[in-house]
Amino acid sequence: MSILESLHWRYATKRMTGEKVPQEKIDIILEAARMAPTSSGIQPFTILVITDKKLLEKIQPIAYNQPQVTEASHLLVFAAWDTVTPEKIDYVYDQITKERNLPAGTLIDYVNRLKDMFAAMTPEEQFNWAAKQTYLAFGVATTAAAIEKIDATPMEGFVNSELDKLLGLKEKGLRSTTLMALGYRDTANDWLANMKKVRRPKEELIIELN
Repeated sequence: MSILESLHWRYATKRMTGEKVPQEKIDIILEAARMAPTSSGIQPFTILVITDKKLLEKIQPIAYNQPQVTEASHLLVFAAWDTVTPEKIDYVYDQITKERNLPAGTLIDYVNRLKDMFAAMTPEEQFNWAAKQTYLAFGVATTAAAIEKIDATPMEGFVNSELDKLLGLKEKGLRSTTLMALGYRDTANDWLANMKKVRRPKEELIIELN
């Protein structure tokens, strides 16, 4: 399918069959998320991949008992950095410098500007910036899943603080932002499966300034 055909095919699947998604498909979706654009290439997030059924059962009530959590093959937790520190910026740009074979110090002026920018932010502002970058990867992963004919349910309906505690994210310097259930649609039990996809008309959504 073309990308547009894939996006018309996908929907926010409400019920899944529990059938396992092949690992090669999961790897493609995760690699697509890894390759997503982020501001300054910092990638301030981590993606947790959960398949353990007992853990998924603990997550389900935190996610308002949505059935996709336990019916999915895999649950992805997108978690953003809680703060953006100078050390984290150095780590990213040391890697960039090394992998691009750049002379040491080539990017120092840009790195210092980034450090000054984040130093002027509160910790909550830093997290909000990181969360926005997470959504870029989240959107790319959703699209990749559609192209691979894997059903994906984007989910914000959960208690972030409770999930963070369950997964020990605070100790990792992370805060959860979104969930994505991956699996196969259960058309016999999913009320949304055969509903028409509805979006705002193009004429309303897009404004062309010529």
